[in-house]
Amino acid sequence: MEKPKYRSALIVGTGPGLSASLARLFAKNGLGVAIAARQTDKLAALAKETGAAVHKCNAADPADVAALFEAVEAKSGAPDVVVYNASNRVRGPLVDLPPDDVKRAIEISAFGGFLVSQQAARRMLPKAHGAIFLTGATAGVKGFALSATFAMGKFALRGLAQSMARELSPQGIHVAHFVIDGGIRSAARPVPGNSPDSLLDPDAIAETYWATLMQHRSAWSWEVEVRPWVEKF
Repeated sequence: MEKPKYRSALIVGTGPGLSASLARLFAKNGLGVAIAARQTDKLAALAKETGAAVHKCNAADPADVAALFEAVEAKSGAPDVVVYNASNRVRGPLVDLPPDDVKRAIEISAFGGFLVSQQAARRMLPKAHGAIFLTGATAGVKGFALSATFAMGKFALRGLAQSMARELSPQGIHVAHFVIDGGIRSAARPVPGNSPDSLLDPDAIAETYWATLMQHRSAWSWEVEVRPWVEKF
């Protein structure tokens, strides 16, 4: 079985966790990498390590997203792998949530996913080739108390992915939604000594993205769920 051939990746919503792991893995496997975020001042080390081009972008702004894709395309060609990792949440009792903050969070978690996917699809459709991956969460399949905003955004993102998969897969574009069902370990959130591997390793999640990217089109997944072995569900 011949593996799909991908040349370059764009990761939107890049930070020090999963996005950084994806950038390293993509670069390791020979893909050119571009990374984008609202705050780019902390991405210098990652860019140096991976050779990634850094772009500043507000993913919830249509003009910003369009400009991002134009800049990436002008520098290295249109990406054939696009990952959307941006999200935002506002926690609190429903009756106390500030409407403007809720609107902003949903724009980042879901509307931004639409904007990025739209720009990606416009460039992939003429070639009948590409992959669009959206990063979801437990909140996209199960809304928790005091977390209505995050649930709304992630439910919408999951619906977007499901709809896009049905529309775009027959046209050669692999759309996949990843349910990250558990906390991701980081320097600020280390794994408890008495509970090994109880938090998701971002490098391990990235390997799952890569395995999905390498799927033959006769057996594409539109949704993949990952969770630590001790996570309740």
